[in-house]
Amino acid sequence: MRTHSRRRSRRLLVVTAAGTLLAPLLSGCWAGAGGTGSGGNSINVLMVNNPQMVELQKLTADHFTKKTGIKVNFTVLPENDVRDKISQDFANQAGQYDVATLSNYEIPIYAKNGWLHELGSYTREDRAFDQNDILPPMRQSLTGEDGKLYGQPFYGESSFLMYRKDVFAKKGLTMPEKPTWQQVADLAAKADGAQKGMKGICLRGLPGWGEVMAPLTTVVNTFGGTWFDKDWKARLDSPEFERATRFYVDLVREHGESGAAQSGYAECLNNLTQGKTAMWYDATAAAGSLEAAGSPVKGRIGYVPAPVDRTASSGWLYTWAWGLQKASHNPDKAWKFISWASGKEYEQLVGEKIGWSNVPAGKRSSTYENPRYRKEAGAFQSVMRAAIADARPRDPGVQPRPAPGIQFVGIPEFTDLGTRVSQEISAAIAGRQSVESALEKSQELAEKISEEYEGR
Repeated sequence: MRTHSRRRSRRLLVVTAAGTLLAPLLSGCWAGAGGTGSGGNSINVLMVNNPQMVELQKLTADHFTKKTGIKVNFTVLPENDVRDKISQDFANQAGQYDVATLSNYEIPIYAKNGWLHELGSYTREDRAFDQNDILPPMRQSLTGEDGKLYGQPFYGESSFLMYRKDVFAKKGLTMPEKPTWQQVADLAAKADGAQKGMKGICLRGLPGWGEVMAPLTTVVNTFGGTWFDKDWKARLDSPEFERATRFYVDLVREHGESGAAQSGYAECLNNLTQGKTAMWYDATAAAGSLEAAGSPVKGRIGYVPAPVDRTASSGWLYTWAWGLQKASHNPDKAWKFISWASGKEYEQLVGEKIGWSNVPAGKRSSTYENPRYRKEAGAFQSVMRAAIADARPRDPGVQPRPAPGIQFVGIPEFTDLGTRVSQEISAAIAGRQSVESALEKSQELAEKISEEYEGR
């Protein structure tokens, strides 16, 4: 915990990947439902209700528990609810839950506050887990300021550009192997109207730090901008930040989807699937849906790295990972669960029982060397792996950063700041204000953060 008690409520904010702002953590004592933690030969796991997590829950009793004798009591909640509950239990070290799903945004913050059990001591002893097989950017993003490891990824993602190969061929358009943003803008203009009702590109415009600000911040990074410089000076009014934002807003307004200011990940996924857009820049996780058996565009999508301007790469980095609460009553048994859930054995189990396209990928080198996975995910797996491998969470732009993060700034205050700035950007996309006006207001918001961090 930080020593400055007057800043405590701001420090304890947590974030959601969908960009929803949660309330500050409760300052009073909270013991959770029943007020007791795990014990004996059981552990309590609190996790998000994503499909791959639900599959894990179904497989645990017949495989992990049968093998180890350790019973796992799952609490599975929607994302906003689970983050709220995790923040309360971990902040107060109530110990009701041994393990929880956390992202690479929260884990370094939680580690700094002393809420997590370090995991390096376990990985050194558990050779079968093979920590060196975890992709380096994932390992780095789950490491605290003290250099210790505090999380293990369940699955990971980056971002890349998806496009309709058949539409491009019909129009005589060629997608570069490593496109620049200017090339993408030029292609969007040419692909606009290629089919009836088709737009050149889909880009998120929906308010939320994890909606519009996620892709936009990667554009800012590669255009040479940054939210804060190394001395914590706010830089949203810099020429580079303005150029990137103006480029993004102009592109989506001129050649993007209708209703862009209300379009997020789900809307763009639907647009590409339904033939309403020729290109889409977003999460690598989308490929699984696009290449699913019932997808109308299966086999028609091409995948290339995130577009760039001044940097060699610009894809983001995100992971749902396991964090072990420091107050856990059963840390050794909790590690056995984490080791199994993030291990090679579990990936093999999912591949054989459910299907190789359902494997929680994006975290291990060995996954991408598996012939069965490579065959089923052949359309995108190599580009996906390269995107994650090339991600630079501590050095994503052209200048030193004061905090880790590619599509976010790794400080608790970013939940509020990112969301409020996103509202201004979305208003510019909707045409309700100019980019200049949006960034002027955003700079004022960021300067309030600068005042708290400058001089540290």
